[in-house]
Amino acid sequence: MTPFTFPVLASLLLSIFSIAFAAEKGSIGINYGRIANNLPAPTQVVELLKSQGITNVKLYDTDSAVLNALANSNISVVVCLPNELLSSSANDQSFADRWVQANISHYYPKTQIEAIAVGNEVFDDKNNTTDFLVPAMKNIHTSLKKYNLDSSIKLSSPIALSALQNSYPPSAGSFKPDLVQPVIKPLLDFLQQTGSYLMVNAYPFFAYAANSDKISLDYALFKQNPGNVDSGNGLRYMNLLEAQLDAVSAAMSAIGHKDVKMVVTETGWPSNGDENEIGAGKENAAAYNGNLVRRVLTAAGTPLKPQDPLNVYLFALFNENQKPGPTSERNYGLFYPDEKKVYDIPLTAAELSDDQSTPANESKTQVPTQSSGNTWCVANANAGEEKLQAALDYACGEGGADCRPITDGSTCFNPNTLEAHASYAFNSYYQKKARGTGTCNFGGAAYVVTQPPRYGTCEFPTGY
Repeated sequence: MTPFTFPVLASLLLSIFSIAFAAEKGSIGINYGRIANNLPAPTQVVELLKSQGITNVKLYDTDSAVLNALANSNISVVVCLPNELLSSSANDQSFADRWVQANISHYYPKTQIEAIAVGNEVFDDKNNTTDFLVPAMKNIHTSLKKYNLDSSIKLSSPIALSALQNSYPPSAGSFKPDLVQPVIKPLLDFLQQTGSYLMVNAYPFFAYAANSDKISLDYALFKQNPGNVDSGNGLRYMNLLEAQLDAVSAAMSAIGHKDVKMVVTETGWPSNGDENEIGAGKENAAAYNGNLVRRVLTAAGTPLKPQDPLNVYLFALFNENQKPGPTSERNYGLFYPDEKKVYDIPLTAAELSDDQSTPANESKTQVPTQSSGNTWCVANANAGEEKLQAALDYACGEGGADCRPITDGSTCFNPNTLEAHASYAFNSYYQKKARGTGTCNFGGAAYVVTQPPRYGTCEFPTGY
């Protein structure tokens, strides 16, 4: 198999792929919860966010002091209509109108409200607010239209992974049957009709703590591991979060909504926990969040949705001392209330040159992250032969990849398959571009892995 197949159309193809392969990178935001009695004033918090380069924040209400503090800050904001207001919003359009006027239009556009989370994990609400969810969303949307805000502000509702009946393997993901017709399908219909996305709260920590005898800690923390191959579609997963998200994608696809996008509105790892909360601790929290930030800002989407960037809101900004429940609930913050870091991790692309995540006030022992020499780029077999071949031609042509080792008779010619040859070429391009953001995407034909690829006896380089 030779890497060049379209010489006549080469210039046209190269111009197309040079645009198509400039993949949109993911984004990192943070949840600003306030169930505490010792937090800084909102104006101080906004200055903290700015100092850390955080430009996306999610709230759990529409507190006036917070929204005023965020005005003219260039920070995009997701606000929340609390679960306790779902019934009134669903049953009374005038209530929805008043809420939007007082809590949204009063602050917008000085405060850059980009989305409203209507409720939070409603399916798990002990007050049985599920039936009010979609009617409330429709009424709030009608209110946004009245203020000409419906095209500027999205509506969604964060779901927990407990909404799934099955999540393993990811390709077999499905929603709980009793939720599908009453609420999941109407919710997804609404999101598709309004051009919005599904908000998902996903915590690999919970899965690991409950199944530490079956789930590798390295797999949960984005560290080097052999990965897990999905028996249903053959995709290899190198971390638990992506497997969880693709289970949600599979569940949506199973009920006819494969095109609805997703945003991770909560994920995190606690820096402290009770004795039975296996895995809780500063070192693991720093590894999870640090490696997640690196993954989001330097790679493409998930194995099932490689073309869709991962947009993630970390949970949470502060340790919140009045949250009920186990010790872990009060220890998800990246910062203490005095604004000191619980541990040090990069939060922006500019900080990713520092490959260490060090717990604050502890020894400078390196917490393993995806270091500069430990990522590779491989072909996504799910992309199809036509896309793989065109991407291979681009990489070996204008892309400047070193494709000599995959020519006939050379060291990496065997196995003589399109996937193997494309993987070598994509990785060469990725390494030559210093593993930069968007350089392992190829229009969804490639994705980043943290284990050395294995195709016969071929060794993939980690730098040039």
